[in-house]
Amino acid sequence: MSDRRALLLDEVRKFHQDAQPNQPFIPGVTEIWPSGALLDAEDRVALVEAALDMRIAAGPLARRFESEFARKMHRRKAHLTNSGSSANLLAVSALTSDLLEDRQLRPGDEVVTVAAGFPTTVNPILQNGLVPVFVDIDLGTYNTSVERVAAAIGPKTRAIILAHTLGNPYPAREMAELADAHDLFFVEDNCDAVGSTYDGALTGTFGDLSTVSFYPAHHLTMGEGGCVLTSNLALARIVESLRDWGRDCWCPPGESNTCLKRFKYQLGTLPQGYDHKYIYSHVGYNLKATDLQAALGLTQLAKLDEFTALRRRNWRRLRERLDGVPHLLLPEATPNSEPSWFGFVITVDPAAPFTRSELVAFLEDRRIGTRQLFAGNLTRHPAYLNQHYRVVGELTNSDIVTEQTLWVGVYPALTDEMIDYVGASILDFVAARG
Repeated sequence: MSDRRALLLDEVRKFHQDAQPNQPFIPGVTEIWPSGALLDAEDRVALVEAALDMRIAAGPLARRFESEFARKMHRRKAHLTNSGSSANLLAVSALTSDLLEDRQLRPGDEVVTVAAGFPTTVNPILQNGLVPVFVDIDLGTYNTSVERVAAAIGPKTRAIILAHTLGNPYPAREMAELADAHDLFFVEDNCDAVGSTYDGALTGTFGDLSTVSFYPAHHLTMGEGGCVLTSNLALARIVESLRDWGRDCWCPPGESNTCLKRFKYQLGTLPQGYDHKYIYSHVGYNLKATDLQAALGLTQLAKLDEFTALRRRNWRRLRERLDGVPHLLLPEATPNSEPSWFGFVITVDPAAPFTRSELVAFLEDRRIGTRQLFAGNLTRHPAYLNQHYRVVGELTNSDIVTEQTLWVGVYPALTDEMIDYVGASILDFVAARG
């Protein structure tokens, strides 16, 4: 059987090579996506091998990934989820647990965040009956400032949740210190920034909780998937319970009586000795990922440092080619940071002799994929028009982003030739319009 298995996996490697012909880049014909996964033969083999073992649910590969990813990210605990959005839901929901006693977030409590971002950073706030307090961002870095967040803190504020925009860190250490000074929870949405550093430390290590996405667009992929990380063991236990149906038991699926007192508990108003595997301490979900996903995650994780270096190289190459171009505001890394860039963001000057729409149409016509800076100003979307929230200060830059900003790709699969073509196309467009 082992010989057959080895032969089969060797055929998978050969199949991968045949299925990935080395096509030349043809400007204007070859699609340049703004984001995407870089998958090799070992990724394909890992998926097939997990399928051969019928790893159809969360199991040993998921637990191994959690251990290795936590170590890589300098956190004590990692809990794998089915998406980054679920990771955000779990992180915020964990803060509402009764087990936190007087620190528990309750309906009506406020959470400071930014208006210009991705909806699933904000949605868990609303889904838990909490109130988002929106602040503006800075153009150039596209993150908010400690000063804006500090001004938004009021008597009902209990937490801060912020995403590192397109891999560019905000001042996370100062944000953590602000949260600590006001006895607030701090959640880092690190979905776009795995591998980024601020003040010499990895993003995702400053908050009480941090979250990651493994969607194909992100720094590592499992196809779908996400993760919640923390070094607070009490929060880790709550996250695990919420992810695993809300149960009180911590036995992995397929195991029983890890605590050696499975039939000795008395919790709630249940009878003494009720089976601990079926006692629920939270109103939870089933948000686990599978071993199939974890198998891919493990091979991807081994390449994280390489992927990070490629993202930085591509971003620098495009930044150098566009330096000094008129009418465009180019991105800048936050001081004291080294981003693992998710994309290259550009804002068209409102006084430019062209519009964002015209630039986008030109690039798309050249087969260069573009994206908006996620939702822009979330408060302008139909989903949020009737939601209860608070705004502190003006959302001027969030509105500029909504109307003037786009981004293009720098992900690892893009070659120097592709990056140069993107840069040349932008220069051609601006030059033709004066």
